[in-house]
Amino acid sequence: MSESLVAARRARLAALRERGVDPFRATRFDVTAHAADLATRYADLGEQGRSEETDWSIAGRIMAARGQGKVIFFDLHDRTGRFQLFVRANDVGDDAFAIAKEVERGDIVGATGFVFRTKTGELSLHVRTFEVLGKSLQPLPDKWHGLTDVEKRYRRRYVDLIVNPPVRDVMIQRSRIVSEMRRFIDAQGFFEVETPTLLTIAGGATARPFLTHSNALDIPLKLRIATELYLKRLIVGGMERVYEIGRTFRNEGIDRTHNPEFTMLELYAAFWDVHDMMRFNEALMAHLARAVHGSEQFVFGEDAISFATPFRRLNYLAAFEEYAGITREQLLDPGACFALLREYGIPESPTHAHALDKLFERIVEPHLIEPTFVYGYPVVLSPLAKRMKDDPEITERYELFAAHMELSNAFTELNDPDDQRRRFELQLAERAAGDEEVPEPDWDFVRALEYGMPPTAGIGIGVDRLVMMLTNNGSIRDVLLFPLQRPLRADEPDDDGEDEP
Repeated sequence: MSESLVAARRARLAALRERGVDPFRATRFDVTAHAADLATRYADLGEQGRSEETDWSIAGRIMAARGQGKVIFFDLHDRTGRFQLFVRANDVGDDAFAIAKEVERGDIVGATGFVFRTKTGELSLHVRTFEVLGKSLQPLPDKWHGLTDVEKRYRRRYVDLIVNPPVRDVMIQRSRIVSEMRRFIDAQGFFEVETPTLLTIAGGATARPFLTHSNALDIPLKLRIATELYLKRLIVGGMERVYEIGRTFRNEGIDRTHNPEFTMLELYAAFWDVHDMMRFNEALMAHLARAVHGSEQFVFGEDAISFATPFRRLNYLAAFEEYAGITREQLLDPGACFALLREYGIPESPTHAHALDKLFERIVEPHLIEPTFVYGYPVVLSPLAKRMKDDPEITERYELFAAHMELSNAFTELNDPDDQRRRFELQLAERAAGDEEVPEPDWDFVRALEYGMPPTAGIGIGVDRLVMMLTNNGSIRDVLLFPLQRPLRADEPDDDGEDEP
């Protein structure tokens, strides 16, 4: 960005101050209307009509200015949209008009006046009083959305939000989706809770944690990779229905569907099983689709998605048989499973569970477009899930997939402390075999189970991926306000790359 443009803006700031106006001293402005409110209220105002009986006060950022002698037209943008300001010297006075002439694109102003239609038929605010509420010392770029370096848009998200209203709309939609999710869950009798983010043992999922240190206690700590084990402690404590929508941290790669810091809904219901959770999951997804689109049907990328219930059911082992002719015996035998990796040209895995995951990604996931519950996962993949009564090698677990993405993971929770202890011991062996994503055993959680946990079903839903789907965004970073970014190197230019004219 040219230093001369910044210098010119600072000169405008100095000119304002010479007139006794310091835009950084303003403390508040009494807003009585927003752009969308006025556009709706006066939609039927006739050609060149005016409504002088009511004055409105509106505030926002100036995104364009056009001068015609003693008249200036401003495009003001607030959080609801755009509205035109009509500022005339005869109405505001010469001093205020001189101040208005110093305003430029990016500045924040407040104006009071009545609504009318101009000769061209555009609804506008005929300004009676005008006030500068903030000064932009950096020029806004004209060409930002089309930047080939999208990293710059994520790094300067505040600029992205200013110049790209669709980006702001997605973030507002995200807020409303999460609020609607809370309303739906609360109506089912659940209690929202908060569990620790800093842990001595980060369990409840298979992922590598971020490490930190407590100076006060002089002990190593980890950021949580899941909220599961603490929420289930609350089930033991008798809360029966609990959930948390919170940030989760996994020290893993960054791609279209992964960010190391993400939002997860985890929910647990005593006296439910995995089938109850399936019905809850279906109902929640259908409800959110209707809230966003007015229908269970919507488009995600090139796929037509329907959250109309019931969703498709597909057995985990049967899926391999259907799509690749791979048998149950091959999948449940570690040696045969490792041989399948070699057959499909997949890099070697340190454990049987890891190998199964990689085979599923390669063979089954490409076929999962319509919402599908994949159920009946092997025990080796499900260290916290209850075994099926008639098949002890398989658990009462499902994952929901749509458009090749996993959206949720649920199961009937294991509540047998002795079985849980044995599975944690097997995980210790997997860690010793080199799988760094296998968590350390949480022996206190085993102790909690020894006090007695009722039959319980639990679910985890990736909020970011769900928002991606419901807002038709192909990358998780397009639904995160501030995705994780590599810092700029010392030799990289630190500018917006696009100067205003």
